[in-house]
Amino acid sequence: MASIHRTIAIRRRPADVWDALRDVGALHTRLVKGFVTECTLQEDVRSVKFANGLTAREIIIDIDDQKRRVVWSAVGGRLTHHNASAQVVATADSTCDVIWIADLLPNELAPAIATMIEQGLVAMRRTLESDIEAPY
Repeated sequence: MASIHRTIAIRRRPADVWDALRDVGALHTRLVKGFVTECTLQEDVRSVKFANGLTAREIIIDIDDQKRRVVWSAVGGRLTHHNASAQVVATADSTCDVIWIADLLPNELAPAIATMIEQGLVAMRRTLESDIEAPY
């Protein structure tokens, strides 16, 4: 099983980043503008349309406020297994890391999924840092 681990630093208060991450139905407006173009949420299932034209149906498994961690699973499509999480880890009062982990099958899709995760993290940084003045 392929396992992808990526981390990105965000110059934003961890509480602010978590507030956007935990809003699982607003990916396209609060978290990853431009990477996700549409997102709808019905109960614990979200439908996501990516800028590259791909769509996904994702089941929200957990939103853990204590650990600042969201877990979801993509279902259908070419993936036979997919489980992912994103977690906010404080590094200082005004910065944090976001750790995104995805486990998936078939292994052959790992390079494409890794590229999408990397693009998503860049969009996350751009979105979350765009409406603040960086203290640096």
